[in-house]
Amino acid sequence: MDRDTLKKQICEAVERRRGDVIEIGEDIMRNPELGFKEFRTSSLVASEFGRMGLSYQDGLAITGVKAILDTGRPGPTVALIGELDSLIVWDHPLVNPETGAAHACGHNAQIAGLMGAARAIVESGAAEHLSGRIVFFAVPAEEYVEVEYRASLVRQGKLGFLGGKPELVRLGHFDDVDMAIMIHTNSGGEAKVQIAESSNGCVVKMIRYLGKAAHAGGAPHRGVNALQAALVGLNAINAQRETFRDPDAVRVHPIITKGGDVVNIVPAEVRMETYVRGKTPEVIREAEIKVDRALRAGAMALGAQVEIETLPGYFPLQNSRALGEIFKKNAAGYLYPESEVRDTGHGAGSTDMGDLSHIMPALHPMMSGAVGDFHGRDWLIAHPEEGYLAPAKSLAMAAVDLLWDDASVGRTVLDREPPRMTRQAYLEFQSAVFRTELYSAD
Repeated sequence: MDRDTLKKQICEAVERRRGDVIEIGEDIMRNPELGFKEFRTSSLVASEFGRMGLSYQDGLAITGVKAILDTGRPGPTVALIGELDSLIVWDHPLVNPETGAAHACGHNAQIAGLMGAARAIVESGAAEHLSGRIVFFAVPAEEYVEVEYRASLVRQGKLGFLGGKPELVRLGHFDDVDMAIMIHTNSGGEAKVQIAESSNGCVVKMIRYLGKAAHAGGAPHRGVNALQAALVGLNAINAQRETFRDPDAVRVHPIITKGGDVVNIVPAEVRMETYVRGKTPEVIREAEIKVDRALRAGAMALGAQVEIETLPGYFPLQNSRALGEIFKKNAAGYLYPESEVRDTGHGAGSTDMGDLSHIMPALHPMMSGAVGDFHGRDWLIAHPEEGYLAPAKSLAMAAVDLLWDDASVGRTVLDREPPRMTRQAYLEFQSAVFRTELYSAD
């Protein structure tokens, strides 16, 4: 068998299973779960792996599921990845009314594509023609939400990091992986397949302003208003925005999660959260120094205290050029016209695929299939062929390319793109981000 024939057989296998693949995606869409709580979704994934005859591990970083297909011949290990979790979007039509969870970012399509790729590779007998291993990895908690909850898990020793892939790296579940590929569903893009050069990283901050309670009507002068201190801090952050250079893609977007307790008491505690995003770790560090300084200004102005807890977020994504070329060639050769496959520049969002991209070649392309706004109430997979089936075909064909002919292409990728950091250096860097500062106006 030649490689082109094998790829065609894989695409045909996806088409034969199209109903199953689409139903997986739609089932997950109807049953969204938040990060590190994706028990139903991970159980579905494990059941699918079992039906395929793949051995798997589950319960990794609480809910991750990892299956391995070993060809029996030496070669690199390629991880194909899908994300289990959803967002919180209370006004989404398919929201979980108890948790606010909703798939408004396309992770349901990632899991459907991953399951479709696994099924096609198994049913086509691809392993007989490849060298190395393929890991099918359903990972938890890419969306960095419910920060207080996750921070509490860290304090209890149940987590080390607050994102799924960083935690899996910490636990050693990526130690046997040499390169990683996943897709992200897109809506309204300029092409069917888009591969960004890079995207932002971030750190995360939980902030508490501490004042003094007093009667809001009768004796406000006896209190210290933590809410006013927070508002001064927010305005001070806004005053810094003109100091951020456009090429650095800095984004700071704080929210108030607690504004006080009752309306007739001067607020004594106010809580906030924010990301500080940027194009490089150095840019992020420079920006967060300004943010911390602005937050202290709020406490100073009102005579309050501010506690700033800084948590490790995600590294900037650096997409592998070599993996990108393989992905684009398959998309243009088997799925779409060449005009529908494009490179793009830098993106301002963040993903924990960025963390993997610093310790191995990694690829996170965008593929069409959705409509609506990212993280919005109108997001959904409107075109199943593009949103569910094309990712399955693309992931599987990329694995074939990398492991064909004694994995010659995969070995070349590893030779040309050595890791930017060792796993140990990465873990030390992220662990050092944890810190808490209490600043008092006194």
